[in-house]
Amino acid sequence: MKKVSFALNGIVQHWEVADGETLLASLRREGYFGVKFGGCEKGECGACTVLLDGKPVNSCSLLTVQVEGCHVQTIEGMGEHPDQGWKKTAGLHPIQQALVESGAIQCGYCTPAFALAAKALLEKNPNPSEEEVREAIAGILCRCTGYLKPVQAILKAASILRGEVDEQDWIEDTGVPLPVDWPSGADQSPAPAGDFGSPEKLVLTRRKVFMPRMFITPEVRQKTLSRVGKPELKVDAIKLVQGKPAFAADMEKRGMLIAKVLHSPVAHARIKHIDLSKARALPGVAAVLCYKDIPRVVYSTAGQSDPIPGPLDTFSLDSKVRFVGDRVAFVAAETEEIAEQALNLIEVEYEPLPAILDARDAMKPNAPIIHDEPEYVNFGESNPQRNLAAQIHIDIGDVEKGFEEADRIYEAEYVVPKVQQAHIEPHVVVTYWDEDDRLVIRTSTQVPFHVRRILAPVLGLPVKRIRVIKPRIGGGFGGKQEVLIEDVAAHLTIATGRPVLYEYTREEEFIAARSRHPMRIRMKTGVKMDGTITANEMRVLSDTGAYGCHGLTVTGNTGHKSMALYVGDGPYRKSPNIRFYADVVYTNTPPAGAYRGYGVPQGFWPVERHMERISRDLGLDPIAFRLKNAIREGELHPFSTAWSEGREPRPEIIQTVGLEECVRQGKAVIGWDQKFGNPEWHVVAGKPYLRRGIGVALVMQGTAIPYLDMGGASIKMNDDGSFNLLVGATDLGTGSDTVLAQMAAEVLGVPVDDIIVYSSDTDFTPFDKGAYASSTTYISGAAVVKAAEDVAEKIKKRAARMIKEQHPSVQVSPEDILLEDRKAIAPGGEYVTLAQVALNALHHTDQEQIMGIGSYYSPVSPPPFAAQFAEVTVDVETGQITVDRLVMAVDSGVIVNPVTASGQIEGGMTQALGYAVCEEMVYDQYGRAREKDLVDYHIFRANEMPKLETVFVQTYEPSHPFGVKAVAEIPMDGVAPAVGNAVLDACGADVFENPITPERLWRALKEKQSVADHH
Repeated sequence: MKKVSFALNGIVQHWEVADGETLLASLRREGYFGVKFGGCEKGECGACTVLLDGKPVNSCSLLTVQVEGCHVQTIEGMGEHPDQGWKKTAGLHPIQQALVESGAIQCGYCTPAFALAAKALLEKNPNPSEEEVREAIAGILCRCTGYLKPVQAILKAASILRGEVDEQDWIEDTGVPLPVDWPSGADQSPAPAGDFGSPEKLVLTRRKVFMPRMFITPEVRQKTLSRVGKPELKVDAIKLVQGKPAFAADMEKRGMLIAKVLHSPVAHARIKHIDLSKARALPGVAAVLCYKDIPRVVYSTAGQSDPIPGPLDTFSLDSKVRFVGDRVAFVAAETEEIAEQALNLIEVEYEPLPAILDARDAMKPNAPIIHDEPEYVNFGESNPQRNLAAQIHIDIGDVEKGFEEADRIYEAEYVVPKVQQAHIEPHVVVTYWDEDDRLVIRTSTQVPFHVRRILAPVLGLPVKRIRVIKPRIGGGFGGKQEVLIEDVAAHLTIATGRPVLYEYTREEEFIAARSRHPMRIRMKTGVKMDGTITANEMRVLSDTGAYGCHGLTVTGNTGHKSMALYVGDGPYRKSPNIRFYADVVYTNTPPAGAYRGYGVPQGFWPVERHMERISRDLGLDPIAFRLKNAIREGELHPFSTAWSEGREPRPEIIQTVGLEECVRQGKAVIGWDQKFGNPEWHVVAGKPYLRRGIGVALVMQGTAIPYLDMGGASIKMNDDGSFNLLVGATDLGTGSDTVLAQMAAEVLGVPVDDIIVYSSDTDFTPFDKGAYASSTTYISGAAVVKAAEDVAEKIKKRAARMIKEQHPSVQVSPEDILLEDRKAIAPGGEYVTLAQVALNALHHTDQEQIMGIGSYYSPVSPPPFAAQFAEVTVDVETGQITVDRLVMAVDSGVIVNPVTASGQIEGGMTQALGYAVCEEMVYDQYGRAREKDLVDYHIFRANEMPKLETVFVQTYEPSHPFGVKAVAEIPMDGVAPAVGNAVLDACGADVFENPITPERLWRALKEKQSVADHH
């Protein structure tokens, strides 16, 4: 141990630390949880950024002994909440304030790093350009935002610090409706008209709002709402910008052990012999477990509703390993170093088995069987003897007749890769026994209620003795819709009786977590010469990896969502001919699972690339061709009678389709008519090797799973007229806590900060199936509205009685009462405040707790629609692609919060951009991963981004009380095919496999040249 003295946030510290301890580890041990661990070993994510003598550094790659005599600043020293009772503080730093107000905080995991890097920049350069801001934060990876709003926030903070704030830059948010057509980033807003009551009763904030472009359909314009549709501050933003201990690992427990897992070095083998004795004898080791030590219970890790639509094929630990990275043994020790040493002392003798690494080999005769365990439980068409995890056969209409009636038939094969969710917070869980001998699982999960249900039999505990707490989540994107690590820590807590922390490294995220399903997809489309689609067929080979979690449902969506968009025209529109066949096969690679978009991005790559090639071959306008065949309002969703995620399908009419308006708006923003087909625009002056291209893709998604997804909410009224909103829904950075609070505030007539939101604790919050399938705003939101209406009804009854008592001459019934501005108001203007109602109910007359509950499941899944546009520049000599601009016009129904929703679109487009041009997971001939960190697996940085633009086309979806549809997943669907189509437009080369790497494009260019030379 060594002593080190340094200044931390201006206060001199004298710490005793181990020689090899990193500054990150020391700071977190001392309770400075604003400094985050991103699982990396080379500092590539930047989440651990601190300021060292005013300069940003990665605390994970700096030893604590190296800061001797230095000044260290963490987010905890930057600014804090201004009002702490009788003690007032200087408040948040202007950078923190700008991050809050600009909507720059989604999951919030990387927010402290952004704030500190911005502080270092602005102290050195008070008037930076956007490019300089992007360079300054380029060392910090963000998977949520697309960087646009953090950059806007930092530029805004710079102007405030320079004292240059123009009053016209700000709006007074006093609870009045914002003008619906206020343009994006407008310099000023029109003054609100009319008398909106006494301002002193309302919360005043002054903020600049960069609104996305909005197109409002007439039915939406008729609705007058005060909270829904407004850019409210995120309810958790102030907590996150201060770096408060909000995440799963941000806690201290006396006697907490550190867990580690021994992962298999081979792709397929039986464990012949395992010796744990040396590891168990190591001082500081509390437990070492292998398959012999825990019950053998078969289950599925997929976080889905009961019954899980897929096979049961997994054990916590098994005597067989099925991929490089599969679990072999669990260790719990006093420190991470001791746990790592123990792993090295475990002796394992493997009996290697032949491995399947290519999905095309999985179903060949005499292929090795990956799942030969007798406990395997089939679901539907799964068959482990054929390495078949699932099979789907859907025929709609008469497909063969449709092909016979076609003038031309187009066929091609497309390939999509395995990619990683790459959330910056790794998978992390803490388990412990509480004082009532109940097992508490504090975990970064999207599905807390599913975790509890699935793990109960695995752990040998009844559901009632398990409590799952979901704290703040540092990004999930489907990767945390999996019961992936909770059992590891739980088994070790059961074995030792002590608290256990298990946190993935970034390498474990790549070798032992989940990913997007890689697929090979054959398209066959029949078309008449006028562009009418007569039949459409998709055949999929989907690689689920070593286990079948999500294999059926993800692959089902690949066809269900993408193939439903184009039904044909004329008689084919009434009776489309669509075929979707899929084999979901096991291989000896890490399992695939849920990833934002859930199979739909895989489907739209082939569908939209295919549509582009057909329209070009027939000489048709690519957009007109698509719209001619696209599904329209009032038509039957073609798959609704054929598929429902392994359950009974029911017919569904699509009520709202804003696709044509999305096309019109997107074309106008990107300048399609001026660029497409214009030879001059396609060339770059003075650079003959560069070509520009523009591309489009039309997409649709879904909103929740009908007749299945359910959400619950409860609301109780407090003494001061504020409300506690309890929801089982899980906010993973999407802003769902905020939009649910907005809906409750709308019904109850209060500002959003009068709604205190608690989400996702299986002991205290109502059931919710979790954050997936784009369902939270729609399903959980409808439950919140029902609960709020229940509360509103009780308030109105009591308020009517109170008003009559105060004004005996006034005749008022509960139905006449209006809840607005924290008041219950009679038609004549007489009112009581909600605080008076609450005090009366709790303390004075016929005392009761005013409280309401609501739950909701939907008979429909209204699809959002979007038009995605891309501009690229291609170097025809090297194959290098630069994506210059992405524009997405989205019909997601009514947008509850335009700022958080546009952040979802920007972040989704950025993730999808990686799918288009650079992200893929590759394995060698032994099944070992090539990509194991965020250096080799490249996700976009702030200084590499194209221009991002969002347009919302607001339709009113009649199946929801506020007219909403989903927004979170659809931005994943269209970017890759739009970029592929733009590349084709730029240079005439067709790449059938994404990502479109320089090498793939270079080969396609050479092939095109070779064909031209041949002719």
